[in-house]
Amino acid sequence: MSARREPPQVRGLGTARLIAGLDRFQRLDLAAHTRVHPPLPRPARDALLDLAERIDLRGRGGAGFPFARKAHATVAAAERTGTRPVIVVNGAEGEPPSAKDRMLLARTPHLVLDGACLAAAAFGAEEIVIGVAAGSPGEHSVPAALDERDLPCPARTVCLPERFVSGESGALIRGINGLAVLPPAVKARGAEGGPAGVGRRPTLLSNAETWAQLAVAARLGPAAYAAVGTGAEPGTVLLTVNRPGAEPLVVEAPSGTRLGEVLEVSGLPPGAGVLVGGYHGGWLDPAAAVGAPLSRAGLAERGGTLGAGAIVALPAATCPLGEITRVAAWLASESAGQCGPCKRGLPDAAEALAALAAGTGGPAVLEDLRRALGGARGGGACSHPDGTARFVLSALDVFAQDVEAHVAGPGCGRPVLGLLPLPRDEGASLEVDWSRCAGHGLCGVLAPGLVRLGPHGFPVSTTIPVAPWQDHDARRAVNQCPALALHLRRP
Repeated sequence: MSARREPPQVRGLGTARLIAGLDRFQRLDLAAHTRVHPPLPRPARDALLDLAERIDLRGRGGAGFPFARKAHATVAAAERTGTRPVIVVNGAEGEPPSAKDRMLLARTPHLVLDGACLAAAAFGAEEIVIGVAAGSPGEHSVPAALDERDLPCPARTVCLPERFVSGESGALIRGINGLAVLPPAVKARGAEGGPAGVGRRPTLLSNAETWAQLAVAARLGPAAYAAVGTGAEPGTVLLTVNRPGAEPLVVEAPSGTRLGEVLEVSGLPPGAGVLVGGYHGGWLDPAAAVGAPLSRAGLAERGGTLGAGAIVALPAATCPLGEITRVAAWLASESAGQCGPCKRGLPDAAEALAALAAGTGGPAVLEDLRRALGGARGGGACSHPDGTARFVLSALDVFAQDVEAHVAGPGCGRPVLGLLPLPRDEGASLEVDWSRCAGHGLCGVLAPGLVRLGPHGFPVSTTIPVAPWQDHDARRAVNQCPALALHLRRP
């Protein structure tokens, strides 16, 4: 994942807002920031809340929750409990195809901090906390930016492990509180404070782009801010366009821009299908993708989702099912493993998908896959099972002809080129040496959440991804295999 260590390059459609100045500067320090952006107004509490409501500012991390509603709840909880709130910037961004927040924190950190400081001053915050992925450019860029500016309250940076679930809001707050960076087993709102808040205080958390958008809106005012975009979704959006063989490109475009325009400016054809919304998003067939408007409402009409704005156009040269299988296995291994959908549903789905891609399961394994994903939806403590199910099920629809070819036997005949971005280190896996395996079936007993046995007692997969919470069972299966046929491969 070395490409993630470098600040992404940017491109714009229309007037630059979030990426203003990045055509001249690789990074905007405070001096460059003040030359590019006009002075920042200091609206009082009610004026800032009114601004967020008038532009209908939504979270840009994937869920699209109204910012003003969270802010109102945080302020009310602070007044009710007599405590000062905490402002949190979510810059963890653990999803491989997304790089927009990493770009903001690396190249224009003061714009993000402007938004956080506006809220901190207006709401009387106790502190500002910025969560970044360990090893990312933001780990150095954000503290350097904090040292350059006057702040309305103390601020600190917290580094989090670079995992998919680290960006979930509850996981981030737990990490800030010194706990394991995992989504809480019971859903709770950080705005209410208590165990769900930072230091038990009411917590207003939004991702890096949301805070940057708030700073842009404060400078422009609601009318000028809404001069671009759609009536229902004013302003611009940041999109991460993944390019085969090249680093991702972050594109700023007015909300509602056609996806085809973004692909064209990025030098990409739609290929065999386009993923919008990242690995919790959905696939669009090429014909639908070109005309799809990049807005929450526009994509929803086509069965898609904007999510965090990550886009991948899959070239026709690679096997779609093989690519989806790689990502599904990684998503299963990235889960928290705290509830049934993640402990059983996602690993079962990854196993079935692997058998389908290999052309060894026939129609029955397709039904197993749909059943596992159906069971995973709606029952998790966080959105990870639902998002993973959306990613896989939409692929089955868009790549239906390829699915039929793999169900029938040999498959589509194309190689798996590994074009869907994943960390270079794809995690541990349990590997079966078929020259040794004698079908004792003990591994299925020792590691039932990992190893699924066929009718004759042999594992149904050669390579099985191992999540951190499955490590103990994997080691036990390896150590007790009578035929010494199992090996735990670590990154």
